[in-house]
Amino acid sequence: MAIAKHIKELMNSKGSSVIRKMFEEGIQLKAKFGEDKVYDFSLGNPDMPPPEKIYQVVNEIAKDNSKDRHAYMPNAGYTETRKAMADKVNFEQNLTDDSALNENHVVMSVGAAGALNSVFKAILNSEDEVIVPCPFFAEYRSYVSNFGGNLIPVKSKKDFSLDVEAIKNALTSKTTAVLINSPNNPSGKIYSESDIKELASVLYEHGKNTGITPYLICDEPYRAITYNGKKVTSVFPLYDNAVVVTSFAKNLSLPGERIGFIAVNPKCEDAKEFIAACTYTTRTLGYVNAPAFFQKVVAKCWNADVDYSMYTNRCKMITEVVKNAGIEFVEPEGAFYLFCKAPMPILQENKQFIINNGDEEICDEFAFCDHLKKYNILCAPGSGFGCPGYFRMAFCVSENTIKNCAEPLQLAKQSW
Repeated sequence: MAIAKHIKELMNSKGSSVIRKMFEEGIQLKAKFGEDKVYDFSLGNPDMPPPEKIYQVVNEIAKDNSKDRHAYMPNAGYTETRKAMADKVNFEQNLTDDSALNENHVVMSVGAAGALNSVFKAILNSEDEVIVPCPFFAEYRSYVSNFGGNLIPVKSKKDFSLDVEAIKNALTSKTTAVLINSPNNPSGKIYSESDIKELASVLYEHGKNTGITPYLICDEPYRAITYNGKKVTSVFPLYDNAVVVTSFAKNLSLPGERIGFIAVNPKCEDAKEFIAACTYTTRTLGYVNAPAFFQKVVAKCWNADVDYSMYTNRCKMITEVVKNAGIEFVEPEGAFYLFCKAPMPILQENKQFIINNGDEEICDEFAFCDHLKKYNILCAPGSGFGCPGYFRMAFCVSENTIKNCAEPLQLAKQSW
């Protein structure tokens, strides 16, 4: 028997799962050289411990032996959990009274990835288009293509803020949704309120002209992790057909528990049908329901006090290290990534890695990331995020990893 042709092509392509490939290489290098001599910035795996309240609630729920404790619940999730998630979204989106969500506007999901797949299965017909600003999370391509859709990347501005005019020009009769991720993985950019307002205006105008008003899907697992007083824009008050998908992987450091949710704006023109569709697709995708145990946990812990100063300190450290190495980057406003420009080669033998990218010459970041590996530095190439010529460093790592990387990174740059 043969693996499906399109899957074989995708899994063997150069940009496929670049993050996971680097992470797996890191395991091998650590076994060979020792953990302290490998500088692995490949995977956004939060190393900050969950808040103490999580452990307290986990112990409490683990002792619950009541009947049906481990039984099925409604596919959308426990009512009390969905109510708690509605409270969370109302708080974040500044919604009260008639504009507020209730449990009927929420579907619990298997992480943000499960949420996105459920949403796309619910809304996409064959060849429908989902517009996404670059850079974007690498797996978005697969999530959209899983259901016959086409991901349409659109260049952002130089500072990675939204180029709303470019998005406007990309809209077609097949545009079903625009997908934004703020704070952005990999750039750390937070899209401004003025940009969101402008985008909402463009989408409303498109709906008026075509009769199809696209969904604005907001992927927000990093919403709580921001720097220098920056805040993530509340989208629901600005655009009716808005949807939030998120998880507790990053803000509560629970990536392995695979718990998240979908929330639709009550003002969405088909909110009731949208939730019914996502409930149905959650079941038919084989998830059936989000994990029961952690539905109970997050219902009691979604507003736990969390100190993100660890990430603030590491952000300061890594920007200083990379700046001292002479590598350009975009200052992160949130999340825990540094998106860097692959430097142009210094040595003559590496000039072959200068490539033409339309109107500019850039460095082949795959080649530069391979060069970094010689110094046991692991980073994710930017092409997987839709931005050739860049690479991502995840700084959710120990301070020693960042500090000890300074000299090897400088040597790598000087020998490039």
